[in-house]
Amino acid sequence: MNSKQINVGIADMKITRAPGGLITYALGSCVGICIYDPVLRLGGMVHIMLPERVSKQDAGNIFKYADTGIAEMIRKMEVFGGVTSRMTAKIAGGAKMFDIPGDANSSVGNIGKRNVESVRKVLQRCKIRLVKEDVESNYARTMVFDTETGQVTIRSYGRADNIF
Repeated sequence: MNSKQINVGIADMKITRAPGGLITYALGSCVGICIYDPVLRLGGMVHIMLPERVSKQDAGNIFKYADTGIAEMIRKMEVFGGVTSRMTAKIAGGAKMFDIPGDANSSVGNIGKRNVESVRKVLQRCKIRLVKEDVESNYARTMVFDTETGQVTIRSYGRADNIF
């Protein structure tokens, strides 16, 4: 990728067209979601922290949650001409970063898994086909999205890049 990469922070979302790219760091239990319209070469990336917004009082940052963040990203991509029926998704993250002894089913310890499950449900509800994923396990990831090709590269310390 020879173009400019736009950084997507934690609980953040960005959209760009080719030849632009998007990158997000520190995907531990968080999940990065890339949605791509291949005809327009339009891509969006959201870095969610939690599965769902629990109450209306949490309305401050909708990109913090899978249910509100993904829906808003799709809406904004449609504003830029994206067509939902052409869009596909790739996701990464959702690791189990904290091992809490004696509490294997803790909601804190399993937040990554809950995030991944919520992302899959939201994508299905929004009729966006999930084509690839690199999720769960116990390591952090960096996600790089090339809107020229739709390719996603997952980088992790001490591991070979996962390109899909």
